[in-house]
Amino acid sequence: MNRPLRLALHGATGRMGRALLDLLRDDGRFELVAALTVPDAPQLGEPVYLDRAAPRFTAQWPSQALDVVIDFSGPTGLAHALAQCRDRGIALVSGTTGADAALKACVAEAAQHIPLMHASNFSLGVAVLARLLRQAAAALPAWDLEIVEAHHGRKVDAPSGTALLLGEAAAAARGTTLARDGVSGTREGARRAGSIGFAVVRGGDIVGEHTAMLIGSGERVELAHRATDRGIFARGALEAAHWLHDRPPGAYDLDAMLVARLGA
Repeated sequence: MNRPLRLALHGATGRMGRALLDLLRDDGRFELVAALTVPDAPQLGEPVYLDRAAPRFTAQWPSQALDVVIDFSGPTGLAHALAQCRDRGIALVSGTTGADAALKACVAEAAQHIPLMHASNFSLGVAVLARLLRQAAAALPAWDLEIVEAHHGRKVDAPSGTALLLGEAAAAARGTTLARDGVSGTREGARRAGSIGFAVVRGGDIVGEHTAMLIGSGERVELAHRATDRGIFARGALEAAHWLHDRPPGAYDLDAMLVARLGA
């Protein structure tokens, strides 16, 4: 495709939305068609950039054709984005967390009709970390596993979506799931054999840190990722959007993109 991809950004006034707008200003691969936000947002009607010709923040989905939507909103916003993209055949990249079972079922259903990538973390480094953890957990099946995550003090969900993603990756490598073998939390002491433990740190302006600790008798293996710039998630989401837009319908993840684009 020679022309820029027509993109709508859903959740444009949030922290991740702002980070994406900063990158989109100079990214010639995309044409920003709409910067979508909630109906009561104070930015409604204002231009996205100082240039008055730039799109304005709006709560109305555009009528023109779109190639891809990036969503960093909330569970209610994600449900709306899913309906729009499914009905119009638009590829969707979403980093919205906090989805309940019903919303996860809607995500899975939509992926039967459109290319869709729903991830809790769009860092390419975290994608590599998950791959390494799968290998380590399979190679050391009897070792205890603890996942320690740290975020800023305003983050609500705990453990984080990324921590749960890592836990699921390790559990799958051992032939099980978190739901089957249980999750131990920060207020619990002794761990049940076979469970995966999670510890949560909240404070300050920590962007995101995740450490997977595989603990054996007399030795320990640690795999860690530390984010110091929220822009890494925005860059990863844009890479995902550019890669995803012309894929066939299905549920994709960053690992699939790494395999396809980087030969990892």
